[in-house]
Amino acid sequence: MGTVTPTACWESWWVRALEKRRRRRRESSASEREGKSWRNALAPRRFYLLDAFSEIDDVHNDLLHLDIWDHDDDVSVAEACKKLNEVSGLRGMGRYFKQIAKSVRSNGSASSGSEENVDDFLGCINIPLNEIPVAGYDTWFKLEPRSSASKVQGECHLILKVFTSQRDTTLSKRDTNASIHKKLLSQIVEYEHAQVKREPYNWNGQVSPPAWTVITHHAVQTDLSPLQQAIVRWQCYSSHHRNQRLCYSLLLRLLRTIDAEWDPPTVRGDLERQLSDSFRLYTEHCLCLMKNMRQVFPCTSAAAITRYELMLRGIGYMQNMRAFKTVCPLRNELHLDITTAVKKGTSEWYESLIAQYKPEEGSLEEQLKKMVQVIDSVCADVQRAQNIYNKLFYSAVKVDYFSISYRQLEKQVADDVNVAMERVCGTLEQESSRLTQTMGETIFELFMSLKILKGFREFLPLKDAKMLALTGFHNWFKSSIHKFLQIVHDRSCDRIRKAVETDQLQPVQQAKHSASALEVTACFSQVREIWLQLSWPDSAGAFIFVTRLTDNFCSEAVCYSEMMTRKIERTQLGRDHKNFTVQLCIGLNNVEHVRVFLAHLPRDLDWPGVERAMEESCGMEGKEQVYKALNGQLFNMDLDLQREAKRLITLLTEKMLPELRRYIQHISLSPDSINNDDAVSPLMKYLQDTMVILTANLVKENLTRVLQSMWELLLRMILDTVTENRGVQVEFYNRFQYTVETLLQFFHVKGDGLSLEDMKSGDYKVLDEELRLNKCSSFDLIEQYYLEKISLQKTLKHTPYGRISVKCYYDPPEQRLTVEILHAADIIALDANGLSDPFVIVELCPHHLFPAAKSQRTQVKLKTLHPVFDELFYFHVSPEQYRHRYACLTFTVMDYDWLSTNDFAGEAVAPLSDFCWPGRPNASAAGKNVQPVILHLSRSKPSEKPIMRMLDARMGDREAQEFVRRLKEIEKSMEED
Repeated sequence: MGTVTPTACWESWWVRALEKRRRRRRESSASEREGKSWRNALAPRRFYLLDAFSEIDDVHNDLLHLDIWDHDDDVSVAEACKKLNEVSGLRGMGRYFKQIAKSVRSNGSASSGSEENVDDFLGCINIPLNEIPVAGYDTWFKLEPRSSASKVQGECHLILKVFTSQRDTTLSKRDTNASIHKKLLSQIVEYEHAQVKREPYNWNGQVSPPAWTVITHHAVQTDLSPLQQAIVRWQCYSSHHRNQRLCYSLLLRLLRTIDAEWDPPTVRGDLERQLSDSFRLYTEHCLCLMKNMRQVFPCTSAAAITRYELMLRGIGYMQNMRAFKTVCPLRNELHLDITTAVKKGTSEWYESLIAQYKPEEGSLEEQLKKMVQVIDSVCADVQRAQNIYNKLFYSAVKVDYFSISYRQLEKQVADDVNVAMERVCGTLEQESSRLTQTMGETIFELFMSLKILKGFREFLPLKDAKMLALTGFHNWFKSSIHKFLQIVHDRSCDRIRKAVETDQLQPVQQAKHSASALEVTACFSQVREIWLQLSWPDSAGAFIFVTRLTDNFCSEAVCYSEMMTRKIERTQLGRDHKNFTVQLCIGLNNVEHVRVFLAHLPRDLDWPGVERAMEESCGMEGKEQVYKALNGQLFNMDLDLQREAKRLITLLTEKMLPELRRYIQHISLSPDSINNDDAVSPLMKYLQDTMVILTANLVKENLTRVLQSMWELLLRMILDTVTENRGVQVEFYNRFQYTVETLLQFFHVKGDGLSLEDMKSGDYKVLDEELRLNKCSSFDLIEQYYLEKISLQKTLKHTPYGRISVKCYYDPPEQRLTVEILHAADIIALDANGLSDPFVIVELCPHHLFPAAKSQRTQVKLKTLHPVFDELFYFHVSPEQYRHRYACLTFTVMDYDWLSTNDFAGEAVAPLSDFCWPGRPNASAAGKNVQPVILHLSRSKPSEKPIMRMLDARMGDREAQEFVRRLKEIEKSMEED
């Protein structure tokens, strides 16, 4: 007994029509219309699809017959007439009239109770059953006419399959239909998979048509429901997956089919238990694959990652299925199982790394190198977890794979490294042990690897980023890093020494410094990069390292500058002036290049960050400690570099000194008949030639320093020349005044050279004053002498030589100046008894202004340091005399000696302008009532004043020599004291 099932594929109208005949007369009926669809060549029509089943008596002789009809709905005559506007073409007009006639007949038949069939016949199909293949039909069949007179056109699309309903009753009694179907499908799946030669791991479960026919026939004959078939397929494919890989999209489709067909009442007993077991076994197998995911699903294979994603999606989908929750009610914490599998797999993978590299074997340095390899592998694995695996896990099963694996690896790495560093510190603490360069580099690599591993914590959730095992890992390396920095310092010193030894003092590329300067700054940059890579996490704790690095940089820079200076000093012999000048310029530029580079240390080593950290931990005292320590180092280094730069500049100026001295002498000895330009031109030509060389070879900062040094040298040389030639003609000083002004403009270079403010200070002021005074007459110099004494008197307060109290007032009508010397106090002791015999000499100065005035003196007061005089003295002073600023009264306190010359005790001056000028209280009738003036005494040596030396040099000037004689007498008495 068989069954035939005709099925139309995509058309819209379904009509049931099936009839059997044994090659006899067709027994047809209009009501037997089976599933059919047809297309007309002129106007295709669509039919609704309907499956139909029919029992077969004789498969060899029976045939399938289908009639295709065009069904017309019954309408009234009026409705038929209204369709006139729908008519198109002559054929349409014929159909229109036909419909009207049909409606008339139908209405008449209806009234008379007739059931006349009014549908139109379109064609028929006859298919012998013995011609249907095992796989069935899925094709178009051409419509056939009833007779040769009929005109039929069009095709009908049918899908036909033939099944047998006979069963093996013996096997059916022993096993259930589902079990038999499962065994059958399992054998087919195993065989079909074995036939796949290309990418068998990616097999999508598709079997050959004969195999599919067998499976389908068995499912129909055993009356398996779609849900039962889906469960059996899932069991077979999931079980097969445990032995041989296949496409996970297939398993996901099978799970979705079960979920779509799920009907809990139909799954009971053995089927429910088997489904539960299949879910459990599949879950356990997937968890095992997750544990070994690094080997099974390597991220280097895109296909493996795709398969892994499908597997995770499948297990994630299964967890939320109604079927899973029904048959596995106790396995509702699948994410915990996944977490456990990931942890265990991560731990086992790390142990395999340890077994591979064996970091516990070999010397201590070899152990650390192997540990670096282990950590680098861990970092690579963590990177893959963050970039690849974590996205798969979270999107499929909502598990944070990265956090789980990272925390597990981070803890295990921290434990192993902590033990290793304890061994390192213990070894380095021994006196006989010394950190080697390779060992230091290995420790640095280990630190950097741990820093990279720790850096992945930023991808952790905030709650998971706290209290990790590597939080304070840098503390394990403190002592080792100190020793490593010392090694770096030693290597830097060696590099600097070799760079100086091999330096040819030739400028590199477009720069004005040589190769050694580049080598030094490159060395500094590498050390700075090492510190930046360390990125010490404890800013306050980094203070000691930053101090150490700064000290290393500064000492290395000073060492370089000293070696550069010595190199130039050694090579100066035998070189011509120009070549030596060029090399010296390059040496200066080298030192400046290093100095400028180190000026950025506060930024490069983040001094502000260290200051803030120390302020937070130790307050303002900590911040000030950092500032003073670091800036003090940098300041001292800058002073040392400037000192070496001055040494180099001194070498240059010493080379120039003979030529400069010769040109200065030429100016000094030039006769008055030669104009100033001709006298100065040799010096200026020499300076111009030198300036060309300096400008071409010096950077701006060094050029300024060299020009400043040359300017100061020329000022000193001119000052020495002028000082050695005091008392000569005024033209001599005018020429050197012209020379100084010419040099001032030369070094100023119209604003591009030295600033006028800087040049007109120090020695320039001394020289300018020297030239000005030398051009003055003797009377002018004496007047200048008293002006300086008046200025000095105003600044004296509480001198050790005592003070004198006087009262002075002027009578304008009488042109008389009255001087009252009241008393003195705290006079210095000049006698052997510890006292003095003081008296005061009062006189008008300078003498050339008051030629008729005589000096006057008080009585001698014996054996006292606080004499009281109360004596009056009168002087004639005209308005023309007191109007001069230098006109003054001098009070000279002397110690009277019986057997030798009197001793000088001190002097004071008072300008006449304070007493005699109109409008002063002392220059009125009430002048006697003014308060006395206290003048402090001084004991300065006249020979120390330039004016004194200038006057002394004027041998032929009587006034000058007389003035000098009197002052020398006073100075001589001071020396005898």
